[in-house]
Amino acid sequence: MAEQTYWAVIELMGHVRMAGKVSEIERFGCKVGRIDIPDGDNSFKTQFFGGGSLYRETPCTEEVARAIAARCMPEPISPWEMPQRPALPAPVQDADPADVSCPDCGQPDGSCRCESMTAGEDAEF
Repeated sequence: MAEQTYWAVIELMGHVRMAGKVSEIERFGCKVGRIDIPDGDNSFKTQFFGGGSLYRETPCTEEVARAIAARCMPEPISPWEMPQRPALPAPVQDADPADVSCPDCGQPDGSCRCESMTAGEDAEF
C-alpha cells in the first residue's frame, strides 16, 4: 500500500503542537508518525512521534498548516534541558603582608602601635 501523506495539525501529549505533512512509517519494527514541518525557506524539519502520544489530529490545507507551523516551530532541545555549567570561582590570591594594615590607623602591619594590632602579640595561650 502506498504511503499516504496529508497536511495536518497534530497535538501530542506534553503540550506539543506541530503542523506539516503527516504520514505513517515503520521504524525499529514499529509504526510511528512522521511530520515534515515547513521551516519557511522551502525546506522541512522532520520529527517522529509514537501513536500513543497523539492527542489530536486535525487535517487541514497546506496554507493553514504552513501558517501554524510558522508559529509553532518545535525545538529539538530546549535550553533549560541542558545542564548549567557552574560558574568558576574567583581566583584566590595570597595576601601580601604589605597589604595587611591596621583597621584603626591604616598603617602597615609591623609599623603600627595601635592597641588593635598589638593586643594579640602579648597574649599567652
